[in-house]
Amino acid sequence: MKTASFPGQRLVQCDIEHVEIKNDDGIPIDGVCATCSLCKHEVESFGTSTASARRCLAIMRQECPHDASHHFYTADDSRGGV
Repeated sequence: MKTASFPGQRLVQCDIEHVEIKNDDGIPIDGVCATCSLCKHEVESFGTSTASARRCLAIMRQECPHDASHHFYTADDSRGGV
C-alpha cells in the first residue's frame, strides 16, 4: 500500500528478487536486484535486507533512463517508495 504522495511525480513499481552477485574477487555474495516495471532497467545491491532493497530503489531513481522524477517502490513498501 502506498502512503506517500509526490505531486507531479509518478510512482513506479519495482520488482525485487534475491540474486547472487559476484564481488570484485569473483566470489558470489547474496544480494537483491530491483527491476523497473516500466523499462526493465535493473539495479543490484549486496545484502538481502530491506535496506539493500531500498538502496536499489534510490539508485534506480538516479539511473532511470526515462525520467529521474519518478519515485520507485516495491509491492510490499508501505512507505511509498524512494
